[in-house]
Amino acid sequence: EFDAWAEGRKQLRMEFFYREMRRKTGLLLTDSGEPEGGQWNYDKDNRKPAVRDLTTPQPLSFLPDDITRDVIALVADRFADHPGTLDGFDFAVTAADAVRQRAHFLRHALPQFGDYQDAMLTDAPFLWHSILSPYINCGLLDPLDLCRRVEASYRDGHTPLNAAEGFIRQIIGWREYVRGIYWREGPDYTSRNFLDARRPLPGFYWTGDTDMHCMAQAIGQTLQHAYAHHIQRLMVTGNFALLIGADPAEVQRWYLEVYADAYEWVEAPNTLGMSQFGDGGLLGSKPYASSGAYIDRMSDYCGHCRYDVKTRTGPDACPFNALYWDFLARNRDKLDNNQRLAMPYKNWDRMDGETQKGLRGQAKAFLDTLDGG
Repeated sequence: EFDAWAEGRKQLRMEFFYREMRRKTGLLLTDSGEPEGGQWNYDKDNRKPAVRDLTTPQPLSFLPDDITRDVIALVADRFADHPGTLDGFDFAVTAADAVRQRAHFLRHALPQFGDYQDAMLTDAPFLWHSILSPYINCGLLDPLDLCRRVEASYRDGHTPLNAAEGFIRQIIGWREYVRGIYWREGPDYTSRNFLDARRPLPGFYWTGDTDMHCMAQAIGQTLQHAYAHHIQRLMVTGNFALLIGADPAEVQRWYLEVYADAYEWVEAPNTLGMSQFGDGGLLGSKPYASSGAYIDRMSDYCGHCRYDVKTRTGPDACPFNALYWDFLARNRDKLDNNQRLAMPYKNWDRMDGETQKGLRGQAKAFLDTLDGG
């Protein structure tokens, strides 16, 4: 099905595949076959930064059964030196419990999922996210059935359209799109490295021990819960790896190893393609590179950090700032023709030589402090 859709297209873009999936499933369509509300995509309405005084629902916690306790003991015995923790394991391991978490999400979190799906808060790993991806990817929940329940919640007046559409797009859009990319491209996809990035992944990816508060938060909760939501993966840990020039094969392996929902068919295109631009734009139209400004806008992380997100050079400058400009400069030969990067390159060219030299020197000094693995 994906191959038939992709055949003959000059570019593969998720948005157009997503619309085909909406038409095929009938999800969020009017009786005349038009998208509910007149738009296919409400992503522009789903970018509110969270604030601390909002009450966020916690996902359900499931006590390990006898089999799960046996497996935990086995892992503790055989893999004691591996990163992460076994303390507090509370994922559902049965379809019945996964269904309970599904119902909990639909009732308590889905209505505000849309507004705050990109938001990040210190010590708040779950916010309004479903925590259902492990259960969908391992087969405990049916993804289309879940989408139909989300649609029903919208039609019943319980859930705003932007929340229902945003969630459904994650599943029949992104999830199915990356599956199609993975199987269409074949085994060599995971070895692609368009930007020729070779730096080892820093060791703090396995410990969370770093002064960058955003990275400490995203990695720390990953090691604690085997979970981080999509923006933490894309715009914090993934963004940092992209900016420093980490080897995308190492980055991809890390994501595969640390997340409970990670299976190669869904994880590799998301990591190597979307996050690290290793496929040169096959999956997405641009590298998801950003300075600290994006993280500051969508989170409270920067207010808790020893680095100053407003500063680009000097000992207290946020590392993301200089690394962003250094990334653009050193990869210009491969990215200069990307129209979505035209404005950043114009801004770079407006800087005088001393400013450019200072930013690249700041980036180099920081990169020289990084260890590998």
